[in-house]
Amino acid sequence: MSRPVIISCAVTGSGDTTGQSRFVPITPEQIADDALAAHAAGAAVVHLHVRNPATGGPSRDLALYRAVVDRIRAAKTEVIINLTTGIGARFSPDAQNPNHNASNGMASPADRMTHVLDLRPEICSLDVATMNFGKHAFVNTPDHIAEIAAAVRAAGVKPELEVFDLGHIALAKSLYAKGLFAFPPFFQLCLGVPWGAPATTEAMLAMRAMLPPNANWSCFGVGAQHFPTVAMAAVNGGHVRVGLEDNLYMSKGVLAEGNAPVVARAARILREIGAEVATPAQARQILGL
Repeated sequence: MSRPVIISCAVTGSGDTTGQSRFVPITPEQIADDALAAHAAGAAVVHLHVRNPATGGPSRDLALYRAVVDRIRAAKTEVIINLTTGIGARFSPDAQNPNHNASNGMASPADRMTHVLDLRPEICSLDVATMNFGKHAFVNTPDHIAEIAAAVRAAGVKPELEVFDLGHIALAKSLYAKGLFAFPPFFQLCLGVPWGAPATTEAMLAMRAMLPPNANWSCFGVGAQHFPTVAMAAVNGGHVRVGLEDNLYMSKGVLAEGNAPVVARAARILREIGAEVATPAQARQILGL
Protein backbone atom coordinates (compact mmCIF):
# COMPACT_ATOMS: atom_id res chain seq x y z
CA MET A 1 0.00 0.00 0.00
CA SER A 2 2.97 2.28 -0.51
CA ARG A 3 1.29 5.44 -1.80
CA PRO A 4 1.26 9.04 -0.60
CA VAL A 5 -1.77 9.79 1.60
CA ILE A 6 -2.67 13.42 2.18
CA ILE A 7 -3.27 14.52 5.77
CA SER A 8 -5.52 17.57 6.09
CA CYS A 9 -5.78 19.24 9.49
CA ALA A 10 -9.03 21.00 10.44
CA VAL A 11 -7.49 23.40 12.92
CA THR A 12 -10.32 25.02 14.89
CA GLY A 13 -13.76 24.78 13.23
CA SER A 14 -16.71 26.86 14.35
CA GLY A 15 -18.38 24.59 16.88
CA ASP A 16 -18.92 25.34 20.55
CA THR A 17 -15.71 23.59 21.58
CA THR A 18 -13.64 26.36 23.12
CA GLY A 19 -15.28 25.77 26.49
CA GLN A 20 -14.52 22.06 26.28
CA SER A 21 -10.80 22.36 25.64
CA ARG A 22 -8.33 25.14 26.36
CA PHE A 23 -6.23 23.86 23.44
CA VAL A 24 -8.69 24.94 20.73
CA PRO A 25 -7.05 27.97 19.05
CA ILE A 26 -9.12 31.16 19.00
CA THR A 27 -7.07 34.21 18.05
CA PRO A 28 -5.55 34.61 14.56
CA GLU A 29 -2.09 34.14 16.02
CA GLN A 30 -3.10 30.94 17.82
CA ILE A 31 -4.85 29.55 14.75
CA ALA A 32 -1.92 30.30 12.43
CA ASP A 33 0.71 28.99 14.83
CA ASP A 34 -1.25 25.80 15.47
CA ALA A 35 -1.71 25.33 11.72
CA LEU A 36 2.05 25.65 11.19
CA ALA A 37 2.70 23.16 14.00
CA ALA A 38 0.25 20.74 12.37
CA HIS A 39 2.10 21.13 9.08
CA ALA A 40 5.41 20.41 10.78
CA ALA A 41 3.84 17.23 12.18
CA GLY A 42 2.79 15.99 8.73
CA ALA A 43 -0.27 17.89 7.50
CA ALA A 44 0.04 18.89 3.85
CA VAL A 45 -3.22 20.86 4.04
CA VAL A 46 -4.60 23.08 6.81
CA HIS A 47 -8.35 23.72 6.81
CA LEU A 48 -9.10 27.04 8.45
CA HIS A 49 -12.00 28.80 10.14
CA VAL A 50 -11.64 31.95 12.21
CA ARG A 51 -13.22 32.83 15.54
CA ASN A 52 -14.18 36.03 17.28
CA PRO A 53 -11.19 36.58 19.59
CA ALA A 54 -13.43 38.04 22.31
CA THR A 55 -16.07 35.30 22.39
CA GLY A 56 -14.55 32.29 20.65
CA GLY A 57 -17.64 32.08 18.43
CA PRO A 58 -17.61 31.64 14.65
CA SER A 59 -16.75 34.60 12.46
CA ARG A 60 -16.59 35.60 8.79
CA ASP A 61 -14.47 38.69 9.48
CA LEU A 62 -12.14 39.21 6.52
CA ALA A 63 -9.56 40.95 8.72
CA LEU A 64 -9.30 37.85 10.91
CA TYR A 65 -8.87 35.60 7.89
CA ARG A 66 -6.24 37.92 6.46
CA ALA A 67 -4.33 37.92 9.75
CA VAL A 68 -4.26 34.11 9.83
CA VAL A 69 -3.35 33.64 6.18
CA ASP A 70 -0.69 36.37 6.21
CA ARG A 71 0.97 34.82 9.26
CA ILE A 72 1.04 31.36 7.67
CA ARG A 73 2.37 32.68 4.36
CA ALA A 74 5.01 34.73 6.15
CA ALA A 75 6.43 31.49 7.56
CA LYS A 76 7.46 30.51 3.99
CA THR A 77 6.41 26.86 4.28
CA GLU A 78 4.90 24.74 1.50
CA VAL A 79 1.64 24.06 3.40
CA ILE A 80 -1.58 24.21 1.36
CA ILE A 81 -4.23 26.59 2.74
CA ASN A 82 -7.89 25.54 2.67
CA LEU A 83 -10.41 28.19 3.80
CA THR A 84 -13.98 27.36 4.78
CA THR A 85 -17.10 28.74 3.11
CA GLY A 86 -19.33 26.92 5.58
CA ILE A 87 -20.17 29.76 7.96
CA GLY A 88 -23.59 31.19 7.08
CA ALA A 89 -25.75 28.11 6.51
CA ARG A 90 -27.30 27.56 9.94
CA PHE A 91 -31.08 27.80 10.30
CA SER A 92 -33.11 27.34 13.47
CA PRO A 93 -36.84 28.12 13.00
CA ASP A 94 -38.22 30.63 15.47
CA ALA A 95 -40.86 29.03 17.67
CA GLN A 96 -43.42 31.78 16.97
CA ASN A 97 -42.50 32.47 13.33
CA PRO A 98 -40.94 29.42 11.65
CA ASN A 99 -40.04 31.48 8.58
CA HIS A 100 -37.68 33.51 10.77
CA ASN A 101 -34.24 32.26 11.79
CA ALA A 102 -33.94 32.20 15.56
CA SER A 103 -30.16 32.53 15.27
CA ASN A 104 -28.00 34.88 13.25
CA GLY A 105 -26.83 31.94 11.18
CA MET A 106 -27.63 32.53 7.49
CA ALA A 107 -25.58 34.54 4.99
CA SER A 108 -25.60 35.06 1.23
CA PRO A 109 -23.19 33.07 -0.95
CA ALA A 110 -21.31 36.31 -1.67
CA ASP A 111 -20.75 36.94 2.02
CA ARG A 112 -19.69 33.33 2.62
CA MET A 113 -16.87 33.50 0.06
CA THR A 114 -15.59 37.09 0.34
CA HIS A 115 -12.44 35.97 2.17
CA VAL A 116 -11.77 33.22 -0.38
CA LEU A 117 -11.97 35.57 -3.35
CA ASP A 118 -9.82 38.13 -1.55
CA LEU A 119 -7.10 35.81 -0.20
CA ARG A 120 -7.06 33.18 -2.99
CA PRO A 121 -6.15 30.00 -1.08
CA GLU A 122 -5.43 26.91 -3.15
CA ILE A 123 -8.48 25.11 -1.72
CA CYS A 124 -11.77 26.12 -0.11
CA SER A 125 -14.35 23.85 1.44
CA LEU A 126 -17.80 23.77 -0.18
CA ASP A 127 -20.61 22.04 1.69
CA VAL A 128 -22.87 20.14 -0.69
CA ALA A 129 -25.38 19.50 2.05
CA THR A 130 -28.75 20.41 3.42
CA MET A 131 -29.42 18.34 6.52
CA ASN A 132 -30.23 18.24 10.19
CA PHE A 133 -26.96 19.14 11.89
CA GLY A 134 -27.21 18.51 15.59
CA LYS A 135 -30.11 20.68 16.81
CA HIS A 136 -30.26 23.02 13.82
CA ALA A 137 -30.63 22.75 10.07
CA PHE A 138 -27.63 23.16 7.77
CA VAL A 139 -28.97 24.75 4.58
CA ASN A 140 -27.07 24.81 1.29
CA THR A 141 -29.42 25.10 -1.68
CA PRO A 142 -28.31 23.97 -5.16
CA ASP A 143 -28.33 27.55 -6.45
CA HIS A 144 -26.17 28.75 -3.56
CA ILE A 145 -23.72 25.88 -4.04
CA ALA A 146 -23.53 26.61 -7.77
CA GLU A 147 -22.93 30.33 -7.17
CA ILE A 148 -20.01 29.66 -4.83
CA ALA A 149 -18.62 26.92 -7.09
CA ALA A 150 -18.62 29.13 -10.19
CA ALA A 151 -16.99 32.06 -8.40
CA VAL A 152 -14.20 30.08 -6.74
CA ARG A 153 -13.45 28.21 -9.96
CA ALA A 154 -13.07 31.51 -11.79
CA ALA A 155 -10.67 32.59 -9.02
CA GLY A 156 -8.55 29.46 -9.47
CA VAL A 157 -9.51 27.92 -6.11
CA LYS A 158 -10.17 24.17 -5.85
CA PRO A 159 -13.37 23.30 -3.93
CA GLU A 160 -13.21 20.49 -1.41
CA LEU A 161 -16.73 19.08 -1.70
CA GLU A 162 -17.91 18.24 1.80
CA VAL A 163 -20.59 15.54 1.69
CA PHE A 164 -22.33 14.08 4.72
CA ASP A 165 -24.63 11.51 3.09
CA LEU A 166 -25.41 9.74 -0.19
CA GLY A 167 -27.81 12.38 -1.50
CA HIS A 168 -25.13 15.03 -1.18
CA ILE A 169 -22.88 13.03 -3.50
CA ALA A 170 -25.74 12.70 -5.99
CA LEU A 171 -26.14 16.49 -6.02
CA ALA A 172 -22.38 17.05 -6.34
CA LYS A 173 -22.22 14.64 -9.29
CA SER A 174 -25.08 16.51 -10.98
CA LEU A 175 -23.25 19.82 -10.57
CA TYR A 176 -19.98 18.24 -11.73
CA ALA A 177 -21.70 16.99 -14.90
CA LYS A 178 -22.70 20.60 -15.60
CA GLY A 179 -19.05 21.68 -15.51
CA LEU A 180 -19.04 23.51 -12.17
CA PHE A 181 -16.05 21.61 -10.74
CA ALA A 182 -12.72 21.16 -12.48
CA PHE A 183 -11.22 17.70 -12.98
CA PRO A 184 -10.32 15.91 -10.82
CA PRO A 185 -13.02 16.68 -8.24
CA PHE A 186 -12.04 16.44 -4.57
CA PHE A 187 -14.57 15.04 -2.09
CA GLN A 188 -14.44 15.06 1.71
CA LEU A 189 -16.57 12.26 3.21
CA CYS A 190 -17.79 13.61 6.56
CA LEU A 191 -18.79 10.78 8.89
CA GLY A 192 -20.32 10.68 12.34
CA VAL A 193 -21.86 14.17 12.36
CA PRO A 194 -25.37 14.07 13.84
CA TRP A 195 -27.46 13.50 11.70
CA GLY A 196 -25.45 12.51 8.68
CA ALA A 197 -23.84 9.24 7.66
CA PRO A 198 -22.37 7.29 10.60
CA ALA A 199 -18.63 6.75 10.98
CA THR A 200 -18.72 3.12 9.87
CA THR A 201 -16.94 1.13 7.20
CA GLU A 202 -20.29 0.36 5.55
CA ALA A 203 -21.22 4.04 5.26
CA MET A 204 -17.80 5.04 3.97
CA LEU A 205 -17.76 2.33 1.30
CA ALA A 206 -21.30 3.17 0.19
CA MET A 207 -20.29 6.81 -0.26
CA ARG A 208 -17.06 5.89 -2.01
CA ALA A 209 -18.98 3.73 -4.47
CA MET A 210 -21.05 6.76 -5.55
CA LEU A 211 -18.11 9.04 -6.37
CA PRO A 212 -17.36 10.00 -9.98
CA PRO A 213 -14.61 8.00 -11.72
CA ASN A 214 -11.10 9.22 -10.84
CA ALA A 215 -12.34 11.53 -8.09
CA ASN A 216 -9.98 12.21 -5.21
CA TRP A 217 -11.49 11.66 -1.80
CA SER A 218 -10.65 12.12 1.83
CA CYS A 219 -12.55 11.11 4.94
CA PHE A 220 -12.89 11.99 8.60
CA GLY A 221 -14.81 10.60 11.53
CA VAL A 222 -15.81 12.74 14.48
CA GLY A 223 -15.19 11.99 18.14
CA ALA A 224 -14.27 8.45 19.16
CA GLN A 225 -14.10 7.28 15.53
CA HIS A 226 -11.50 9.91 14.62
CA PHE A 227 -8.36 7.78 14.56
CA PRO A 228 -10.00 4.51 13.41
CA THR A 229 -11.31 6.43 10.38
CA VAL A 230 -7.73 7.38 9.43
CA ALA A 231 -6.84 3.71 8.96
CA MET A 232 -10.22 2.88 7.42
CA ALA A 233 -9.92 5.59 4.77
CA ALA A 234 -6.28 4.91 3.95
CA VAL A 235 -6.66 1.17 3.39
CA ASN A 236 -9.64 1.83 1.12
CA GLY A 237 -7.84 4.25 -1.15
CA GLY A 238 -8.67 7.63 0.40
CA HIS A 239 -6.89 10.49 2.06
CA VAL A 240 -7.50 11.61 5.64
CA ARG A 241 -8.52 14.60 7.72
CA VAL A 242 -7.89 15.06 11.42
CA GLY A 243 -7.89 18.01 13.80
CA LEU A 244 -9.56 19.75 16.71
CA GLU A 245 -12.55 20.78 14.58
CA ASP A 246 -13.61 17.12 14.53
CA ASN A 247 -12.19 15.65 17.73
CA LEU A 248 -10.73 17.10 20.93
CA TYR A 249 -9.19 13.94 22.40
CA MET A 250 -6.18 11.69 21.97
CA SER A 251 -7.96 8.97 23.92
CA LYS A 252 -10.94 8.76 26.26
CA GLY A 253 -10.69 11.65 28.71
CA VAL A 254 -7.26 12.79 27.45
CA LEU A 255 -7.39 16.11 25.59
CA ALA A 256 -5.17 16.69 22.59
CA GLU A 257 -2.76 19.50 23.43
CA GLY A 258 -3.16 21.22 20.08
CA ASN A 259 -3.36 19.89 16.55
CA ALA A 260 0.26 18.77 16.17
CA PRO A 261 -0.09 15.63 18.32
CA VAL A 262 -3.29 14.68 16.49
CA VAL A 263 -1.56 14.98 13.11
CA ALA A 264 1.53 13.16 14.39
CA ARG A 265 -0.62 10.24 15.52
CA ALA A 266 -2.39 10.12 12.14
CA ALA A 267 1.02 10.08 10.44
CA ARG A 268 2.13 7.18 12.65
CA ILE A 269 -1.02 5.25 11.80
CA LEU A 270 -0.42 5.74 8.08
CA ARG A 271 3.20 4.64 8.29
CA GLU A 272 2.31 1.62 10.43
CA ILE A 273 -0.06 0.34 7.74
CA GLY A 274 2.46 0.88 4.96
CA ALA A 275 1.37 4.24 3.55
CA GLU A 276 3.49 7.31 2.92
CA VAL A 277 2.61 10.71 4.38
CA ALA A 278 2.17 13.02 1.38
CA THR A 279 4.23 16.17 1.15
CA PRO A 280 2.54 19.39 0.02
CA ALA A 281 4.18 18.97 -3.40
CA GLN A 282 2.73 15.46 -3.71
CA ALA A 283 -0.66 16.72 -2.52
CA ARG A 284 -0.65 19.44 -5.18
CA GLN A 285 0.10 16.87 -7.87
CA ILE A 286 -2.59 14.45 -6.63
CA LEU A 287 -5.29 17.12 -6.31
CA GLY A 288 -4.44 18.93 -9.54
CA LEU A 289 -3.71 22.26 -7.87
